[in-house]
Amino acid sequence: MIQSPFEAIVIGSGATGGVAALTLASQGIRVLVIEAGPELTAEKAFGSEPLNTIKRINGLISGEKRLQCQHPGYWKANPSLYSNEKSNPYTFPKERPFLWTQGRQVGGRSLTWGGITLRLSDFEFKASTRDGYGPNWPISYSELKDHYSFLEKLFKVHGSRDNLEQLPDGEFLKPLSFTESEEEFSGKIKKKFNYPLIHSRGFAPHESSKSSYWPSSSSPGSSLKLALDTGKVDILSNQMAERLIMNKEQTKATGILIVDQNNGARNVLESKLIVLCLSTIQTIRLLLSSEEESQSNGLIDPSKNLGCYLMDHISTCHFFAWPKKTIASKQAAGIETDKLSGAGSFFIPFGSNHSSSKKPEFIRGYGIWGAIDRFEPPQCLKRIRNTATGFLIGHGEVLPYKDNRVTLSKTLDKWGVPVPHIDCHWRENEINMFSHMNQTIKKMVNETGGLIRPLSELIKMPLVEPIINKAVALQETPPPPGYYIHEVGGAAMGESENQSVLDPFNRLWRCQNVLVVDGSCWPTSAWQSPTLTMMAITRRACLAAVRNQKE
Repeated sequence: MIQSPFEAIVIGSGATGGVAALTLASQGIRVLVIEAGPELTAEKAFGSEPLNTIKRINGLISGEKRLQCQHPGYWKANPSLYSNEKSNPYTFPKERPFLWTQGRQVGGRSLTWGGITLRLSDFEFKASTRDGYGPNWPISYSELKDHYSFLEKLFKVHGSRDNLEQLPDGEFLKPLSFTESEEEFSGKIKKKFNYPLIHSRGFAPHESSKSSYWPSSSSPGSSLKLALDTGKVDILSNQMAERLIMNKEQTKATGILIVDQNNGARNVLESKLIVLCLSTIQTIRLLLSSEEESQSNGLIDPSKNLGCYLMDHISTCHFFAWPKKTIASKQAAGIETDKLSGAGSFFIPFGSNHSSSKKPEFIRGYGIWGAIDRFEPPQCLKRIRNTATGFLIGHGEVLPYKDNRVTLSKTLDKWGVPVPHIDCHWRENEINMFSHMNQTIKKMVNETGGLIRPLSELIKMPLVEPIINKAVALQETPPPPGYYIHEVGGAAMGESENQSVLDPFNRLWRCQNVLVVDGSCWPTSAWQSPTLTMMAITRRACLAAVRNQKE
């Protein structure tokens, strides 16, 4: 157990945890970061082939990764970065499945993050003003703008300045080049439909070396590393935060109760400031375990909305063949082609400016992420010769519904901690948006010369083809909530303690030394990839907390 004195506890070491630790440490605060999983070396975290493939198949057969294997990232990354579902269970109604991806290790899910960095705009923060549904955020774009800029410079993200009202420009390094196929597709899309096809914004492909094996998109390769370099941050791994410890007046958290994942021993750690960065569902689980309904002298939530309004992005995916007269010389020579990454791809950011002149039968917006000729197999495995392989993935905003929620299950984990029960499903607005995204994607591909086909009809995939064909993302119906790993909501920030769990600076209304800054604080889901905004919110809230302590 770490004995050094500390002034703040940050729970979680992923994208928001790293930024919280760095922000507080840069202000002279002594910080302890708590992580439920182990601290791995980079070599162990990312593994190598063919061992990773063997572990993927074993995780599927054993049932340890039965749900998480549905996500394509599982088949790309080291499957050890996806939690053992038997050791870390959760429950859901049989008729309403939820696919929850957990990353229990120092760095959390930042180690498997795709690295797309999109800003939100006031179209999202103030959406209710336009369409009358749900809450507005208690903050506006202007309050996050400088924090977005700081983070984009820190992470050295790539992108182009596109002057789109629905997607604010940022502080970018030059955009990564399109592939020849992407250039051709882009030209046809702009000429035929005048859609806003842009360079995707985010991280370049990681080139590992002895000095920089951790990707800069991961917290151990960026924010958490910089935080540790200050000398003011320590990490305590393999310790799960079970609940907050409250004072007698129920107005302040005096510390947290942690559970040693090696032996189940429980200890209390005290601190003046506690920052929750566990990830959306784990943060909700901790807060539910802390409130007065679960603990005598527990946390008070006047709104009674804790756990409610859970959201994820609704998504759809289509693969297609793109005609290519000649095979690029570097591919023919066996040289690796342009890698797929957050910045090495393209985006069609419709937002609420939808892709048809007819008013759609849904509100809010969506975007489409895509790439062509970035993951080409050898020619002998291609079923359609002289083509490049492309994909288009649509993901759209999901409305907040009170009964989409997380509660505490009667099921306990191996240390006697209640696990989350997740009850969440799509409604009419999401189903209509899903149909609209599919129509838009099919129209773009079909009318520019591409050929949409199931992936198994484009690429020969020995052994894994039966698994791929059953993947939820490739069915006619939308994948269930959780699939896209963009879950947000459940402890929303707002203007009033009667309507929201948090105040506009991410503090619990009745316990203001606890900040909640991960995705659980979101009042609405927006349509953009959420991680950059989560980190900007984290920096804003932590700086405000330091100012309040000094006053």
